[in-house]
Amino acid sequence: MTASKIIIAIDGHSSCGKSTVAKQVAKKLGYIFIDTGAMYRSVTLYALRNGLAADGKVDEQGLIQRLSEIEIEFRFNLEKQLNETYLNGENVEEEIRQLPVSNHVSPVATIKEVREAMVKLQQDMGRNKGIVMDGRDIGTVVFPEAELKIFMTARPEVRAQRRYDELTEKGLDVDFNEILKNVQERDKIDSSRAVSPLRQADDALLLDNSDITREEQLDWVLGKVKELVA
Repeated sequence: MTASKIIIAIDGHSSCGKSTVAKQVAKKLGYIFIDTGAMYRSVTLYALRNGLAADGKVDEQGLIQRLSEIEIEFRFNLEKQLNETYLNGENVEEEIRQLPVSNHVSPVATIKEVREAMVKLQQDMGRNKGIVMDGRDIGTVVFPEAELKIFMTARPEVRAQRRYDELTEKGLDVDFNEILKNVQERDKIDSSRAVSPLRQADDALLLDNSDITREEQLDWVLGKVKELVA
């Protein structure tokens, strides 16, 4: 589209399709996509595997002490044409999307030391611009200087249904009401945490995708990019 590259920050509530639109935008623009949610999910998976999280609770001090053991990276899968998440050299893209991780990721993401470590890694990844990054605090904390900030949302019931459809398509036996409860609980935790709470940046554009298609939201975002870099 242009030689001028920008940082696109996409924040918003859980299960509202941030990663989907971020991946699409990055592919269209030839930008690098960085899924920050996958980074927090990877830390959560590490905690679960190492007895540092269970029954919705997290051993904060234990996890903080072992943060140096956690290495997260994204590798591009040529066959699938997408980035996949690796935790200490292991492809965990599928496992981090499952409900055990979803049920523990918000408490993990509230830990100050975890967020500081992830924010530093994210800022390092975006140093050369030409990136699309999605998460909870990209436009407010990670890249407050981002040229384009978008805050995405959708009604909780819509988000729960999308998550339910996604998991059942993968053959998982899940309960819609449990997923809806998880979505609502994550909204509450994300918006009320002491460190980097979820909020819309003052200069972010609001995108409510409750009643629009993926194609419509992609066109909307690309239109905003074009206005900035044309």
